[in-house]
Amino acid sequence: MDHFLYRGGILCAEDVSIPEIAETVGTPFYVYSCATLTRHYQLFKEALEGIDNLVCFAMKANSNQAVIAHLANLGAGMDVVSGGEYLRAKAAGVPGERIVFSGVGKTREEMRTALTGGIRQFNVESEPEMVALSEVATSLGLTAPITIRVNPDVDAKTHEKIATGKSENKFGIPIAKAPAVYAMAASLPGIEVVGIDVHIGSQLTELEPFRLAYEKVKELTLQLRAEGHDIRRLDLGGGLGIPYERSNTAPPLPTEYGALIKEVVGDLGVEVEIEPGRLIAGNAGILVSSVVYVKEGEGRDFLILDAAMNDLVRPAMYGAWHDIVPVVEPAPGVEQRPYDIVGPVCESGDTFAKQRQMPPLSEGDLVAFRSAGAYGAVMSSEYNTRPLIPEVLVKDDHVAVIRARPSFDEIINRDTVPEWV
Repeated sequence: MDHFLYRGGILCAEDVSIPEIAETVGTPFYVYSCATLTRHYQLFKEALEGIDNLVCFAMKANSNQAVIAHLANLGAGMDVVSGGEYLRAKAAGVPGERIVFSGVGKTREEMRTALTGGIRQFNVESEPEMVALSEVATSLGLTAPITIRVNPDVDAKTHEKIATGKSENKFGIPIAKAPAVYAMAASLPGIEVVGIDVHIGSQLTELEPFRLAYEKVKELTLQLRAEGHDIRRLDLGGGLGIPYERSNTAPPLPTEYGALIKEVVGDLGVEVEIEPGRLIAGNAGILVSSVVYVKEGEGRDFLILDAAMNDLVRPAMYGAWHDIVPVVEPAPGVEQRPYDIVGPVCESGDTFAKQRQMPPLSEGDLVAFRSAGAYGAVMSSEYNTRPLIPEVLVKDDHVAVIRARPSFDEIINRDTVPEWV
């Protein structure tokens, strides 16, 4: 569910009308709902009730500090994948003991930053990374708590670009090598093994891949404990999908996911960490855009918007679907027609949808891309010297711009032209 509903024929974000926001900040822009963020986080907490747990928001889905701070105030931890995300989390008030550091390419400087600033654990992904972390930790006179990410060779049955648990993916160590790597970890100074980490992909729409991966992790837990390792924490990753296309079958609910976790690993006496991102933030945000032109083509018509692939890259990168709806609710029974919905960037890939059925629209009309709160603003760019678009946060009838649109002068003045040019 989300809190973007038509009221009196106008799409609203909680108690605020979308045209009101558009009048203030201009289009395009992102708007997020606090009520939706809260509800989706609480669904995961309720699903894991009865076992020791920490729900860490995967910041790569949406790293705006206002979003982070809102979730942190609810008790969420954060899953970060870079030094920059770590510093964003700390700036938003997240304590180090609630930050988990993932990612395959952590640098020594990033390790140093997290160790000195405080960290719950590093999810280590390779032997060379573990050696480097040992050296950094011992140089600081500190101990680095770690889990080791294992690759269970499980097909997540998701898009190939967001699958992470197959043997050919770059993530983690092969699960068959885990006992040897854990033995290595136990021998290194400055390293404390606290658990196991696994994450098999994103936008999963069925539970069976999770079951297969978690059963392998359970078996490994028992083996490692028998070999003397103190496995007291399981980081089970994230990846539960959301219904981008509302006419399709909905993915499993957090309650079903939580029940699976309890069934498979609930008897191990471990603390469970999960790292949802998309399901917490995805339906908590929409992208709002204006129609610039309605163009008649050869055999098809185009809606040319002021939003572009640099603002929302998912359709161009993944062929992803987003429901696109008019901000003014169409009259019942209005005849729809097919449009190619495109942006102004000089790329044929700047296409959001082809032959999408829409009610007739005119220049200046507003449309909203649903389920755009995850992997939207965070993946945006200034391609074609198009400014990053504003982000807006709504709570009840309160509205705040949480990232302003930069001016062209601000963008251009970042460049420096050497005097010898």
